Amino acid sequence: MGIIGSEILPFKATAYQAGKDFFEVTDADVKGKWSVFFFYPADFTFVCPTELGDLADQYETLKGLDVEVYGVSTDTHFSHKAWHDTSPVIGAINFPFLGDQNHNLAKNFNVLREGVGLADRGTFVVDPDGIIQITEVTCEGVGRNAVELLRKIKAAQYVRAHPGEVCPAKWEEGGETLAPSLDLVGKI
Repeated sequence: MGIIGSEILPFKATAYQAGKDFFEVTDADVKGKWSVFFFYPADFTFVCPTELGDLADQYETLKGLDVEVYGVSTDTHFSHKAWHDTSPVIGAINFPFLGDQNHNLAKNFNVLREGVGLADRGTFVVDPDGIIQITEVTCEGVGRNAVELLRKIKAAQYVRAHPGEVCPAKWEEGGETLAPSLDLVGKI
């Protein structure tokens, strides 16, 4: 079953965010704005902090686009806090981390490695209606690029705001779009 175009499933998770007490996040909390669920295998690892730090570099820009970011692993919220308190890279991150020790989120987004208990590197962009618009899953050894994620989010937001238009490959904000029609068939 494809996940693009599907609604996020119900969930409840405890979050850790710098400077805040632990707090609960549910599927209802993410509706009404764009969200990124950024799954990674585990706290205190190697590629994960490079990806999370890269994403943190884009966090203010994403917030300016009304996008909230959630780092998600199958670790607990306590582990997220300990990692935040001990790693210079993770300590500089301001977006919330969701604990998924019961694996509900990883199963809901189909990134749980059964028998291992860890999540794959999966990125999911959810629109304000709770519908998954973008997904990317990579193997354990391949980190993701937050600048490319930002480009994709801008394209998804543009398409949502401009029905009847689509963004071609390598589209950048302000670039030309296409209006699919019979007139374009075979001419691109």
